[in-house]
Amino acid sequence: MRLLARLVLAGIGGYASYASFVPLGWWWAGILGLAALAVALMPWGDDQPRKRSGALIGLTYGLALYVPLLPWIGEFVGAVPWLALAVTESLYFVVFGFLAVPIARWKHWGPLAFALWFVAMEFVRSNWPFGGFAWGRLGWGQIEGPVAQWASIGGPALVTFVAVFVGALLASRRLIPAIGAFLLVCSGMAIPLVQPAGAPTGEIKIAAIQGNVPRLGLDFNAQRRAVLANHARVTEELEEPVDLVIWPENSSDVNPFSDDKARQLITGAVAKVNAPTLVGTITVDEVGPRNTMVVFNPDGTTGEYHYKKFLQPFGEYMPYRDFFRRFSSFVDMAGNFQPGDGDGVVTMKDVKVGIATCYEVAFDAAARTAVDKGAQILATPTNNATFGFTNMTYQQMAMSRMRAIETDRAVVIAATSGSSALILPDGSVIEKTAIFQPATLVDTLPLKDSRTIAVRYGHFMELIMVGLGLAAAVLSLMVSRRHR
Repeated sequence: MRLLARLVLAGIGGYASYASFVPLGWWWAGILGLAALAVALMPWGDDQPRKRSGALIGLTYGLALYVPLLPWIGEFVGAVPWLALAVTESLYFVVFGFLAVPIARWKHWGPLAFALWFVAMEFVRSNWPFGGFAWGRLGWGQIEGPVAQWASIGGPALVTFVAVFVGALLASRRLIPAIGAFLLVCSGMAIPLVQPAGAPTGEIKIAAIQGNVPRLGLDFNAQRRAVLANHARVTEELEEPVDLVIWPENSSDVNPFSDDKARQLITGAVAKVNAPTLVGTITVDEVGPRNTMVVFNPDGTTGEYHYKKFLQPFGEYMPYRDFFRRFSSFVDMAGNFQPGDGDGVVTMKDVKVGIATCYEVAFDAAARTAVDKGAQILATPTNNATFGFTNMTYQQMAMSRMRAIETDRAVVIAATSGSSALILPDGSVIEKTAIFQPATLVDTLPLKDSRTIAVRYGHFMELIMVGLGLAAAVLSLMVSRRHR
């Protein structure tokens, strides 16, 4: 019965952690969810769970988090891919729970070791296999709360660490750690004093174009010219002068370098608005097809480009295609895109724009590398049309908001079908669109050249936390074997 109680508590904790993600955005629920997980793994008087019980507790927590978080995966391909991914991601929590049981027995260093071990497993999950799946990082669920401000010091990994550490302190059920947890949460509001915002070096009037798509579903690109025409038309309808224009990913799935009509549509709209325009398209070179963002100038010439580096497995490319074809015919709908290797920066009207195309926003290196290479503002061109009216677009927007805090840069989200947004360096959204309707966002955003602690040292901080977390797990295993 006690194991059943632990499993119920872990399930409640997992669902509470899910509730911290937008659109619910109950950031405090994420902390309480981790507290529930920690309590489920801790000794209850004389009842000490075994490591294999911890594995089952971890699996329960993972399923309760990922099953409600990822339905957008199966929006148009059915429940099998959605549930398969949810189960796969939950397996990491099996390993976490197995070794968290002996860690949870530590009276003094337990909460710290628990948080470090959680960060270590999140790092593995976010990087392996196939480049990892960073979507469910606990830190993303803290965007609405004060803990999010830690992103400017150590990025999403440090936000996760602080949130889990606070939850573990609360789980210890002692007065002094509980007070420490409260102070740690409140300290997030003081982070801007430790990492003050950089002074703007200028400002830019920018437009994000949302042209919309002709229909929902995986086959919306069958009407590629209609999608392109939508974005050209909405651009031409701009009623005020702007300095830069951002189109979404896949806004021109007809390659303008091999299709004269597509190029004429783009150059005509760019000439009409008289501003450099970043256009999402598909190009092909000697390596293969590329997901490309390219600058079109008002005089009809093209400028710099960004090849998407972090590609979505099972979508933009298909690992082990022959093997997975046995389970689903949708496998053959996956692309065969090739990754780029640039720094993610393009110059538009003497402004350096850092680009994280859609899925890339989940990866720390995309934004940090761009800022290191001089990006004064960031853009997240994205295509969410294949995910319908699900929460995917809002979860992705939360990541862009976290990147704004992390890098101290304004962020422009341009989405084919929404939701597009303009985000200030403090992570606040000043304008956003509804989904599945044509729209334009225009506003003046700051340019900056400062580099936060997270941009400079965030990667090393994460590696240190991961190393300490792995060391804590190994040490706890050695101690538990000795005691046994």
